[in-house]
Amino acid sequence: MRNKFTTLSSTVVPLPIENIDTDQIIPARFLKATTREGFGENLFRDWRYDKQGEPKADFVMNSPIYKGQILVAGKNFGCGSSREHAAWAIDGAGFRAVVSSFFADIFRNNALNNGLLPVTVSETMLAEIFKAAEADPATELKIDLEAQTIEIVGTSSKESFDIAPYKKQCLMNGYDDVDFLVSIRNEIEHFEQR
Repeated sequence: MRNKFTTLSSTVVPLPIENIDTDQIIPARFLKATTREGFGENLFRDWRYDKQGEPKADFVMNSPIYKGQILVAGKNFGCGSSREHAAWAIDGAGFRAVVSSFFADIFRNNALNNGLLPVTVSETMLAEIFKAAEADPATELKIDLEAQTIEIVGTSSKESFDIAPYKKQCLMNGYDDVDFLVSIRNEIEHFEQR
């Protein structure tokens, strides 16, 4: 069982870069592990740290100004290879959701399968979020999974987003695919008996 996802209000970490691929999210040299542990510390490794392993002051995740559980990224997030480790790294770094105007399909599915919510917004809404976060790093987003809405708190900027009903149910209950099957065990047994 995972943490249930119903609503999330948080400040954001803005990363206004388009076409962020999975090798930038988690470089291939870190893919040797077979469990999820430890990937968060290597999220955006080559952008966050120099060759000596020292944090780069100009990267947003190293800034004391921007913190939060929502990563906001440019269009076409998660493109490239199909590594599930990208979702593990984002989750391991403490993010519960990623907001972008477009996600690569495989990344979207990997994220949902690992309890991370990808929220697709319009280009206009994405630009508003980046502008609001730049003007005031204390800006919060509110994501309501049940209502399937995202809003910039304290403004009139609000949009609906799509999610597959099955994945929505899994996130809201903290289920992975196996947990879901266990939750409907009686229905399955009843079906088998018929």
